Amino acid sequence: MLDATSNTDLLINFTYILCAAMFIFGLKLLGHPGTARRGNLLSSLGMLLAIVVTLLDNSIVTFQWIAIAMLAGAVVGFFAARLVAMTDMPEMVSLLNGVGGLGSVFVAWATIQIGVALSTFVLLVTFLALLIGCVTFSGSLIAWAKLSERIPGRGITFTGQVIVNVLIVLAIIGIGYLFVARPETALEPDMVLYIALGLTLLFGVMLVLPIGGADMPVVISLLNSYSGLAACAAGFALQNNLLIVAGSLVGASGIILTNIMCKAMNRSLSNVLFSGFMPVTSSDMVIEGEVKAMSADDAYYVLEAAQSVVVIPGYGMAVAQAQHAMKELQTILEENGAEVAYAIHPVAGRMPGHMNVLLAEADVSYEHLFEMDDINKRIENFDVAMVIGANDVVNPAAREMKGSPIYGMPVINADLAKNVFVLKRGMASGFAGIDNPLFFKPNTHMIFGDAKETLGAIIRQFAD
Repeated sequence: MLDATSNTDLLINFTYILCAAMFIFGLKLLGHPGTARRGNLLSSLGMLLAIVVTLLDNSIVTFQWIAIAMLAGAVVGFFAARLVAMTDMPEMVSLLNGVGGLGSVFVAWATIQIGVALSTFVLLVTFLALLIGCVTFSGSLIAWAKLSERIPGRGITFTGQVIVNVLIVLAIIGIGYLFVARPETALEPDMVLYIALGLTLLFGVMLVLPIGGADMPVVISLLNSYSGLAACAAGFALQNNLLIVAGSLVGASGIILTNIMCKAMNRSLSNVLFSGFMPVTSSDMVIEGEVKAMSADDAYYVLEAAQSVVVIPGYGMAVAQAQHAMKELQTILEENGAEVAYAIHPVAGRMPGHMNVLLAEADVSYEHLFEMDDINKRIENFDVAMVIGANDVVNPAAREMKGSPIYGMPVINADLAKNVFVLKRGMASGFAGIDNPLFFKPNTHMIFGDAKETLGAIIRQFAD
């Protein structure tokens, strides 16, 4: 007969299999906007169930701090989700990635400090959890600082950067060798650990600093993948199968998403992964021409006669909180007999899926959202293209100017529509810091001012 300990182990392992299945089906549901909420809920329930059943493990000494941590996390998560502004969502995601990496660092630290002789394999995966976790944590902090404009969003480089990065990597490899192959080395074990922490934290900073603002959505996705890989390594260190599965799923899905976004920017994954090891060039190209300004009243007359309108949202829409006004204008245009579509670039906004979440908040139907490739096939047939807060993702320099840093990047060809309305506060360049020749095209009109107020003025014209 099985004893109580064996029964508990069987229950834990069976529940782990169930939780793993919930994670996988949750990811499957996340693949479509219509089922994404259910997928998120299913995955969250799976993680809660995994935590609860893990508490049945006999190796748990006390439940007091675990209960306090769960309660504190639930409170912080609830208020963070309720209070965070849509414009701050990319920064929040960056911090969440960093916290995930930091959790793996704590697990690795605890594994080392238990005072038990560890096998070479456990030392190796523990060091990997430490390395990837620290890189994720410090890199996420830099990404957060760039997104929140606490440091310049452009790529930050300096003379000799490649040499410094190579030296850091060599030092990490050396420390890793001492840590894994010669734990009895003359160096104090704690000193080796502190040096490893310092070098890996510095490595995360050096990886993200050279990456410019236009690549921030890719960076966030990549750091999310790093946090999963760190959790997977921590799972091997703890010999916890479910943590290995969960970390692998996060790491793999993050890499797949990163690869998709790289293709959308005509970048290779290796270019993003090792951008800190490559010379970074900049362009001082300036586009000149005549800008044609238009009032909201004049825009109304064009929209009133339009039979088809495509809306291209960007981060500026989130800043102006103009999504609800645009939804109201969409309803009016459709009642007037016009087709309204939304063109979503894979890297629009400052995190993956930013615009999808923004428009879902305004109850814009998923059927109205079209990917870049689909909309570009028929953009010439649209009477009006309304660019609201987008910049880099509609920049025709990607097609026309070989000297541009974004040349070759697939963009939404807004300039090919019959009329283009660009709703902006001013003539400032986008987050990537690149001038946009779209503003000077003969069929483009600039409507300066707050996008929400501009859309409100057009709506009032329809009401009169």
